[in-house]
Amino acid sequence: MRQMDLWVIGGDPRQATLARSLREDGHTVHTYALERGVEPSLVSDSLEGLAGADCAVLPLPALEGDRINAPLSARGPLLSEVLDAMAPGALLCAGMVSPVLAQAAEARSLRLVDYLAREELAVANAVPTSEGAIQIAMEELPITLHGAKALVIGYGRLGKVLSRQLRGLGAAVSVAARSCTDLAWAQVWSYGVERSDQLSGWLCAYDLVINTVPAPVLGPEELGDLKPGCLVIDLASKPGGVDFSAAAELGVKAIWALSLPGKVAPVTAGLAIKNTVYNILTEFGV
Repeated sequence: MRQMDLWVIGGDPRQATLARSLREDGHTVHTYALERGVEPSLVSDSLEGLAGADCAVLPLPALEGDRINAPLSARGPLLSEVLDAMAPGALLCAGMVSPVLAQAAEARSLRLVDYLAREELAVANAVPTSEGAIQIAMEELPITLHGAKALVIGYGRLGKVLSRQLRGLGAAVSVAARSCTDLAWAQVWSYGVERSDQLSGWLCAYDLVINTVPAPVLGPEELGDLKPGCLVIDLASKPGGVDFSAAAELGVKAIWALSLPGKVAPVTAGLAIKNTVYNILTEFGV
């Protein structure tokens, strides 16, 4: 890959890792609104020069209201300020693209790609998300995962990784899914199986229930079936899959654990973003 001029704007330790690693790969790297996360040699005090960039990378999530998400900066640049500094036709990568960002980029003829929507990043993020969920379970449960009865709801990318890691720690793992294909694969790997749309009446044996499905699956009826002390962890993105109000009323300990890759393994997560950005650059012929 040729040497490029790349900008990393806003973000958390994941973007700081991204910027450092891009520079280590030999690229010219500028950061803006990330000064508390990177060394001074990477910091730009203005957006001057952004118009000549091969690509600009916004954080995950990209925005907080109408400003760039910038928790490691004293400044929270306006989205319009950043996009107006870019040249028409420039490539812009961002995570969790909102309609506001999409419309603003289109109005300026920018080529916008949501890297969070890429399959390779979703697969890579499954590992730190799974490890983060297991860390929470170890901290919150009064028993070991070895010998615990665990239910993983959803058997997509994350469900597959999580089920395997829980079994590796000695848990008795069951999988809940709606797809007959997913249930068949779960049985191939000798997991117990449940139907995620028919969970009521089948949850009383579990010590740990982890949801990965971003749709209502654990409502008052299902939560009421859980045995005392069962821990519920929801890994699903908004709107989630757990009725937390019902959980509180029933005395069920339920934790909504969002954005775990950036919290438990920001370096790994930042490198995964870098690899995804490289794929995007290659596909666009940059």
